Amino acid sequence: MSIPPLRQRSAWKKLEAHFNEIGQRHLREFFADDPYRGERLHVEAEGIYFDFSKNRITDETLQLLLELATESGVALRRDQMLSGEHINVSEDRAVLHAALRMPSSTRLVVDGHDVVQQVHTVLEQMTIFANQVRSGEWKGYRGKPIRNVVNVGIGGSDLGPVMAYEALRHYSQRDLTFRFVSNVDASDLVEALRDLDADETLFIISSKTFGTIETLTNARSARAWLVEQIGTDDAVARHFVAVSTNANEVSAFGIDTANMFGFWDWVGGRYSMDSAIGLSTMIALGPALFEELLAGFHAMDEHFRTAPFESNLPVLMGMIAVWNRNFLGCPSVGVMPYEQYLKRLPAYLQQLTMESNGKHVTIDGDSVDYETGPLYWGEPGTNGQHSFYQLLHQGTTIVPVDLIGFAKSLTPLAGHHDILSSNVFAQAEALAFGKTRSEVRDEGTPDHVVAHRVMEGNRPTNVLLAEVLTPRLLGSLIALYEHSVFTQGVVWAIDSFDQWGVELGKVLATKIIPELDSDHEPTLTHDSSTNALIRHYRKLKRNED
Repeated sequence: MSIPPLRQRSAWKKLEAHFNEIGQRHLREFFADDPYRGERLHVEAEGIYFDFSKNRITDETLQLLLELATESGVALRRDQMLSGEHINVSEDRAVLHAALRMPSSTRLVVDGHDVVQQVHTVLEQMTIFANQVRSGEWKGYRGKPIRNVVNVGIGGSDLGPVMAYEALRHYSQRDLTFRFVSNVDASDLVEALRDLDADETLFIISSKTFGTIETLTNARSARAWLVEQIGTDDAVARHFVAVSTNANEVSAFGIDTANMFGFWDWVGGRYSMDSAIGLSTMIALGPALFEELLAGFHAMDEHFRTAPFESNLPVLMGMIAVWNRNFLGCPSVGVMPYEQYLKRLPAYLQQLTMESNGKHVTIDGDSVDYETGPLYWGEPGTNGQHSFYQLLHQGTTIVPVDLIGFAKSLTPLAGHHDILSSNVFAQAEALAFGKTRSEVRDEGTPDHVVAHRVMEGNRPTNVLLAEVLTPRLLGSLIALYEHSVFTQGVVWAIDSFDQWGVELGKVLATKIIPELDSDHEPTLTHDSSTNALIRHYRKLKRNED
């Protein structure tokens, strides 16, 4: 199937003409013309009610966007991904995070291996270990049960586990303490360990290659802390486990490879929270609730695989994102969860979306001549309303916003949740419709203040509403964003599963490290700015006058 470049696709050209017709229309008009718009433009799947009526689209827009998805080969590419074809072309890899949550009865052979069987072998190993830690059966070197779990990783090996723990803390085993260390800044590790008892502390070192410099630096310092506290290197084997594929390096570190939990090169870091990278999550929740989390992922996978595009939640979400990015020209997206437990979700989605779709060449290596992945950012409501919502309402840049709410609170206190939830609906309404000059005047506002109080509205929002935050719901929510990102990447004809842009800075940093630490003045061969900065850093480090 030969797919033309994006700007040459028939549906794209139709969308350009269509945008010229409706691009300046206001959401007030759309709702006035169709009183039932809000009741029509929504989709519900796997416990998530997705209201997209407050986007600047019509039924024709939607039809053309779905034509573009079809013409771009979203269905074909989806099926190739789920069947294990090597759609990560620059690394010649399959993309099989969906296999991480397939039931054990499923059979999927990729490159000669039943990947689902491999996944469940590791899940069984994780289950045994998690139960041992949770029950107190797993003892530290001096016989004390584990009470503290410290996950050491970076990128997807940190963002997924910490997001999942914070999101599902309500369901966690409360006599266990969980800490997450990712930054190579020593303060991160030192503060995480400051009040912990080494005899009761377990470290999970999460690094596929066991060679990531930030993770291994933190791991070695954690090892030194433990050995100093307990007094022998022999303690390492009872207080460290690894999530890795490099048995030699794991063993050299002092970790028993029987306590190494593997995963595979077809799992990208930002898609790995439901793999062995989620070991800390399973320990916190227990295997049964971790299984519910996986079931939520799988349910959304199946919805994405089987639902017609017009009722396919990830496809609709992804295509609306394409419309907002490429036709409305919106450079960023705000994600605002009105649920404190989801406070790390925006950071998690930053990596998922920006590392996946922040690309400037097509899958064939040609330069793109259109915008690709937008910036993602956000903060839990209602905190953000007293921080940056001013710009959302009256700024010169339009920021589409995902507002995520729940009908029930996990921690109910009288009056709190209705106040919280009222803001979900109020903000979506205010962003869509704003306040006109005449409405401001009718409130008795002095003429010289009127302009300051006008809000243009016409700012797009999606509202995602669910009953209550559960492990299963979280799995479905994350899978929704995964497949929305995938849909956008297919339309943009980019490889959403490599991340070469991460590499250059890491390579240059490796070269600079010895130049900062050298006892003698190094010969510097960088640009003049970098050379000057290194010299000034060395001067400050020596505290010279």
